[in-house]
Formats: sequence, C-alpha cells, structure tokens
Amino acid sequence: MKSINQWLDEYAVSHQNPTNKMVHFVCVPVIFFTVVGLLYSIKLPIEIAPNLYLTVADIVTVLVAIYYFTLSVPLAIGMVLYSALCLVLCEVIRRATGSYGYLALISLGLFVLAWIAQFWGHKVEGKKPSFIKDLQFLMIGPAWIMSFIYKKIGLSI
Repeated sequence: MKSINQWLDEYAVSHQNPTNKMVHFVCVPVIFFTVVGLLYSIKLPIEIAPNLYLTVADIVTVLVAIYYFTLSVPLAIGMVLYSALCLVLCEVIRRATGSYGYLALISLGLFVLAWIAQFWGHKVEGKKPSFIKDLQFLMIGPAWIMSFIYKKIGLSI
C-alpha cells in the first residue's frame, strides 16, 4: 500500500499549473460537499432524533473516514471535521428548503459545474486528471487540499 506522501506526490504531478491548482482548491471541496449532499438526499427509515433521519451519507462518511485513517491520522481528523461540516450544511439546506429533493438538485447542479471547471483546469494544465489512472485519486484530491491547509497552519500530515 502506498503511503499518504506517495499518493500526494503522485497527485501533485498533474496539478502544477497555478490556475489548475486554484480551480482544484475551490472545486475539490465543492465536489466533496456535493457528493455528501447527494448521498444525504437518500434518507433511511431510521429516525435518530426528532425530524432527523439517518442517511446514506452518514454511513458513507464513516467508511471514508476509515479509509483516511489508514493513510494518515492527522489528515483523517481534518477530513472527519470537514465531513461533519458537510453533513451539518446538508441538514441546514434540507431544513431551509424543506426537502431532501431540493438538496439533491442543488448538489447535482454544483457537482456538474465543479466538474466542468475541474476538466477546464486540467486542459489549462495540459495533463489528464489523476483519477483516469487510478480511481483512488478521487479520494486523494480532498486529502491533497487538506495537506495544503495543514502546511499553511504548521501541522504535519
């Protein structure tokens, strides 16, 4: 199994252009949120609090956290915190709109726009997205962004 540093270094190869990097700094967190939003839109028949149901996103974020913990405990902690923020924001949107369906539509729209921007960024870069080589890079992208945040605030990964 590759180390987190090997994954991040390999991911960085196709993310050198400043424009592509900026696109990724915005779009990767948006895409992560929209995937959580789409999965949050799938309500399970288990009420965990009044008017608060277990969703597929709740289960998947636990599995994603386990994956990140196998790579790096410090990065996993950051990703768990970001995942929790995404889940809270999904519930805020659901309550504000009154519908899991509106959350799904908002998430889908943002998902499509963010991916269009990502592919444009790679066109500017002149390199294919990393996930074309290995789908695991879809999970490494958010960790790559988190690693930059950690470096900025002086934390090690």
